[in-house]
Amino acid sequence: MVDVFTEIIINRPILQVSEYAANPDHAPEWYVNIHSAEWKTPKPLTIGSQIAFKAKFLGSELAYVYEIVEYEPGKKLVMQTANGPFPMETIYTWQAINEHQTCMKLTNKGNPTGFNKLFYPVMASMMRKANIKDLKKIKDILEK
Repeated sequence: MVDVFTEIIINRPILQVSEYAANPDHAPEWYVNIHSAEWKTPKPLTIGSQIAFKAKFLGSELAYVYEIVEYEPGKKLVMQTANGPFPMETIYTWQAINEHQTCMKLTNKGNPTGFNKLFYPVMASMMRKANIKDLKKIKDILEK
């Protein structure tokens, strides 16, 4: 099982950080590997919403659909793949440090299957590096 946890402090209020991060339309702006996000269900974001993402990871083009399985605005967002290369869960949590700073946590969990199982050690390391880049990018965007 891949279980990657990363976090960062963003110098912005929790509502600004969580609203931006939870909006799938912004994903291609701050996720280094995501190229597009397309709503498969009507907006706004709610439990059951589905979003199709296209990404590039470890040299491969990936297409997958995430379904929102838990959403507490300003606190937590949990997405699971409805289809794709292997079952994956992504969790965002936000915690106010004070009225001007937010700790954003990003967790990815998944069970690689088939050919992907062979690359588990590399996959976890590459996911951690990508997540760190993604969190640095969202921090840069929001702090400008």
